[in-house]
Amino acid sequence: MLSKKWIAHTSLLFVTLIWGATFVVVQHAISLVQPFTFNAIRFLIAGFILLIIQMIYTKRATVSISRKDIISGALIGFFLFGGYLFQTFGLLYTTSSKAGFLTGLSIVMIPIFSYIFLKQKTGLFAIIGILTATAGLFLLTAENSFRLNQGDILVLCCAVSFALHILINGAYSHTLSPLFLSTVQIVTIGTLSTICAIIFEDWERALSNDLWQNNSFLFALFLTSVFATALAFFIQTAAQKSISPTKVAMILVMEPVFAALTAMIVNNEQLSSATIIGCACILLGMILVELPSKQKEKSAQAA
Repeated sequence: MLSKKWIAHTSLLFVTLIWGATFVVVQHAISLVQPFTFNAIRFLIAGFILLIIQMIYTKRATVSISRKDIISGALIGFFLFGGYLFQTFGLLYTTSSKAGFLTGLSIVMIPIFSYIFLKQKTGLFAIIGILTATAGLFLLTAENSFRLNQGDILVLCCAVSFALHILINGAYSHTLSPLFLSTVQIVTIGTLSTICAIIFEDWERALSNDLWQNNSFLFALFLTSVFATALAFFIQTAAQKSISPTKVAMILVMEPVFAALTAMIVNNEQLSSATIIGCACILLGMILVELPSKQKEKSAQAA
């Protein structure tokens, strides 16, 4: 019989595959409509889907939801939105490759935050695995010249936001329903994205007929709202009941690997030797992070 942890690991890896595979689709979509506008539509549709499912579930299971629970879910959504906000503005001043590396640094931040806020220590193999994956991420995404500018600082703030999102999401997932948490945080992101779209973007573009008659846009919207948002964030929240925040971050760092493989398959892009070595380092890092837990299982069985 499959263990809960094995199912959680596999499910989270599947989510990472979805996000990596849809990266090309999202890139094309935001060429048709601006980022906050696209995210507003994407997350509001996903939130509406989950809200309907939540209402049906609440009626059948007679689940009581308090104001504190809603605030908790909104707080998680706020940090996730913060990641998108800093990343979007950071990309105005830096390259996507540097942004990919700096965003991935959340895997280094999570064990630090876990120790500061939760007093959870990280094992030696996990530390080596994190450093190995970080080196792989650098090879996979960074350019030859790497100097920090204002855009890089904004993307570093994005990494902090994503790290805190994973940490807080993991903390609340043990006490609240994954369906409820994912619903509230996605609705929160959709609402905040709508506000930013109205303030910073030409949101009226979202009302144009030619946009909603564009099949590639509709396909991208369906793929991202249903699979890459509603389903993906529900799976992540549910998986965090069984997986530590550090391991979650290590699995999610596979996203650029899947993105690179998708670009190779869909766009016929050639993978450089640095990219291949970077992917290998990330995979090795994931294996190293898993070693301590397996050793503990063996010692527990021996006892």
